[in-house]
Amino acid sequence: MDLNALVSGAIGTVNPPLTVQIKISTGYVTGADGSRTPTYTTQSVSAQIQALTYNDIQQANGLNIQGVRRKMYVEGDVEGLVRADNKGGDLVTMPDGTVWKVALVTEHWPDWTSCIITLQDNS
Repeated sequence: MDLNALVSGAIGTVNPPLTVQIKISTGYVTGADGSRTPTYTTQSVSAQIQALTYNDIQQANGLNIQGVRRKMYVEGDVEGLVRADNKGGDLVTMPDGTVWKVALVTEHWPDWTSCIITLQDNS
C-alpha cells in the first residue's frame, strides 16, 4: 500500500508538489590524467519539499551534515552516497534553479523515497 499517495492530496492543498529535475548518479568516468568526472541520467519527478523534523535534524547532525537542509518526498528512487556501487549523491534542481544534493535517505519504499537534501554552491 502506497501511504504517500494516500496523504499527498491532503498535504498538497497546504504545500503543493513541485516538478524537479533529478540527476541520478550512474558512477563516474576516469580521465587520462586520473581525474574522475561524475556521470548522471536526468529525469523529471514530482516532489514535496518540507522542513526537517527534530529527528531528521538529530540524524543529520550525527552524520555531521552541514549547510541549508530540507526534507524531500519524491515519487521514485533517489540515493545518497553508495560506495559499493561507486555512485555519489543524486542532484536535485528546483524550479528556481537551485541545486541540492541528496545527503541522506531516511525512508526508501517501492514507490517513493524520503531524503534529506543539502543546498549546493551553484554546482
